[in-house]
Amino acid sequence: MLRYSVRRLLGAIPTLFVLVAFAFLLIRLAPGGPFDNERHLQPEVEANLRAAYHLDEPLYRQFARYLGGLLHGDFGPSFQYRDYSVTELIATGLPVSLKLGGTAMLLALLVGVAAGCLAALKQNKVADFGVMALSMTGVSIPNFVMAPLL
Repeated sequence: MLRYSVRRLLGAIPTLFVLVAFAFLLIRLAPGGPFDNERHLQPEVEANLRAAYHLDEPLYRQFARYLGGLLHGDFGPSFQYRDYSVTELIATGLPVSLKLGGTAMLLALLVGVAAGCLAALKQNKVADFGVMALSMTGVSIPNFVMAPLL
């Protein structure tokens, strides 16, 4: 079992590498840049910003710097919020996200187990069909439709 788990984890490394490379290149291929929405900057100021964020380096060097940062848990500087790194922004929102996700998971577990027990006890009756219809409706409605409704 341990050998299988280790093999699966090692097999995930190339997949993660391809996904990271694809996301990195996709962002770089998108039109515009992080400083295009700002007011018109003087060329010297824009050159200084590009140098500070290492955007003036070749693409392979930017990718190597990005991978090295990822391996150390550093997601780089935020282009949106000055004086913050992406890691700091994630760490700031993580406790709230964990609390919200944990609460949602607990609620889903409690309601799901109770509804499942009710459906099992009242098999082929109105309660069973009602629970099954409600659960299938919840599964089939996309998240982007359900989220505003909730």
